[in-house]
Amino acid sequence: MSRWAPCKRREFIGRLRRLGFHGPYSGTRHEFMVYGNFRLSIPSNPDYSIPQLKMMLEEVEKIINRKISLQEWESLK
Repeated sequence: MSRWAPCKRREFIGRLRRLGFHGPYSGTRHEFMVYGNFRLSIPSNPDYSIPQLKMMLEEVEKIINRKISLQEWESLK
């Protein structure tokens, strides 16, 4: 059975694009990605830890209004 794993920033951005996000665009402190009328800040660190990844995915789930399972997340590679 698979487990959550840390994620590279570039990989995270690619997966968000496959979910329908656009960007990243330059912001004042962080870059951000856009989904409809929503903005998601993208931290600049090159690697995201599992807790940071889960926290950002909770925001993504609120924006797209549905849950993202581990299997779906892994299939977005």
